[in-house]
Amino acid sequence: MQNLTVLLIAFATCVATLIGGWFGIAMRDRLHLVLGFSAGAVIGLAFFDLLPEALELGRDYGPRNLMGLVGVGFVSYLLLDRVLAGNGRDAHGHDHGHEHAPALTPAPAERDPRRAWAVAGSLAVHSFLDGFAIGIAFQANRTVGIAVAVAVLSHDFADGLNTVGVVLRNGGNRRGAWRWLFTDAMAPMLGAAVSLMFTIPTSGIAVVLALFAGFFLYVGASDLLPESQHAHPRRLTTFFTVLGAAFLYIVARIAG
Repeated sequence: MQNLTVLLIAFATCVATLIGGWFGIAMRDRLHLVLGFSAGAVIGLAFFDLLPEALELGRDYGPRNLMGLVGVGFVSYLLLDRVLAGNGRDAHGHDHGHEHAPALTPAPAERDPRRAWAVAGSLAVHSFLDGFAIGIAFQANRTVGIAVAVAVLSHDFADGLNTVGVVLRNGGNRRGAWRWLFTDAMAPMLGAAVSLMFTIPTSGIAVVLALFAGFFLYVGASDLLPESQHAHPRRLTTFFTVLGAAFLYIVARIAG
């Protein structure tokens, strides 16, 4: 029954990614609010659910060692993000150190389909890890599984719109954008399926949850949050970030 639940949630993340991609094409004016909410949700997931659960399950490791693993997870995801994206640009196709409004159609000199493939591919890898996280979280317990699922649904919605945006910004056409969108949408289902192939002991789950806490802290604080604040009114966006974190706190409390 639990395996079926994991696969159904993974399918829901697939749908959320597709909806996010459609939203990115059709309704771009409020994307910063969606990204702000997603940032709060994944940061809230790390602080209000993954970290407490890791500390509870991994008492033999000690809090200092587990927090060190959180740092390892954060840095590992940072390196993965930079290696896959490359070319000095982040996972959303923005040049670091340059302030500009987001645009789906760049100047011809800025277009580079290879960059679009690299960045869209990195987002698909991220989505695979999201699906894997769902399966591992349910191995911990249902409460953690539900909280991770809610955060991943929000995150993958943002991934969908980012995938479409980065392909179109770098000279790709809509057909290519949809092709990458479907790749990104299927990735969490594959990740969830892989997570069902083996069982991790309780002590090992604590280690994995600590690493995933670092992953989600990076995604939220270093990726989604700066993107949501980029060239947009900050008060309303900040409100949605706090709302996302509060929502995950409530979900964790209710699920528990």
